[in-house]
Amino acid sequence: MGKHVVVGSGQVGGHLAAKLLDQGHEVVVVTRSGRGPEGAVKVAADIADQARLVQVAQGADVLYNCVNPAYHRWLTDWPPMAASFLAAAESSGAVYVMLGNLYPYGPVAGPMTEDLPLASTDPKFRVRATMWEDALAAHRAGRIRVTEVRGSDYYGPGATDQSYLGDRFLKPLRAGRAVPIVWPADVPHAWTYLPDVADALIVAGGDERAWGRPWHVPTAEPLTFRQMGERMAALLGRPAPRLVRIPWPVLRVGGMFSPMMRELGHVRHQFTAPYVLDSSAFQRTFGVAPTPVDEALKATLGL
Repeated sequence: MGKHVVVGSGQVGGHLAAKLLDQGHEVVVVTRSGRGPEGAVKVAADIADQARLVQVAQGADVLYNCVNPAYHRWLTDWPPMAASFLAAAESSGAVYVMLGNLYPYGPVAGPMTEDLPLASTDPKFRVRATMWEDALAAHRAGRIRVTEVRGSDYYGPGATDQSYLGDRFLKPLRAGRAVPIVWPADVPHAWTYLPDVADALIVAGGDERAWGRPWHVPTAEPLTFRQMGERMAALLGRPAPRLVRIPWPVLRVGGMFSPMMRELGHVRHQFTAPYVLDSSAFQRTFGVAPTPVDEALKATLGL
């Protein structure tokens, strides 16, 4: 058993820490608030405080970056935190596992694979691309060992209200009311199940075949908002839900008051054309398949 330092205890970090604890590892959870699951060592720290993170990571076998600052703060919050993670990984010798995403690819025609260039020109998404490029350069220089695990939009138990298939979708669906959605209802989209993300992070941190390159989390076939809603309703024994799209002009007005709504334009391309994630490399290399959709939806619905 090893020492695993999980930085961030949100919708991914919480699942990750719980799974590591179940496997019998020593788990240190680092958050600004000092909260974390029962059984973990809980540390309150500002991740941008490089000296502090270096101190906390000492003796770690694996260091996981599961932090997710608000999108509108990426330009200011990510650079100092990224520097802290690199310093902590180099000082401790821990394998550095980054939780990434698909935004740096930018608009893509066809399935996304890990060898695609990080071609997005959006300044916020360039920050994430630079984080990976800097970490990979340090890996190739022999200073650290690193890998990045990338998934699509999350769903599953513990999903936050930022999830498109979280409470804002589930509560009206359960109540038999119309379900408001931001994007078109019938465009295929890849959805990544939260426990599968945690499993992929653990695999990537413990298998040297994963180091020095990015990987896509095992993710099932893309489904539309309507298909996901219909499957959920069927599992609940309800009729198919009525999906009501919020008009784009209304969202733009809402963006005048909500920083999160202002960010929607940055990801519009992900929902107006098929958004397909190819995770075959991870599945083939490590023998891990995505959780079947209906099984994942049952857990999401607490059935």
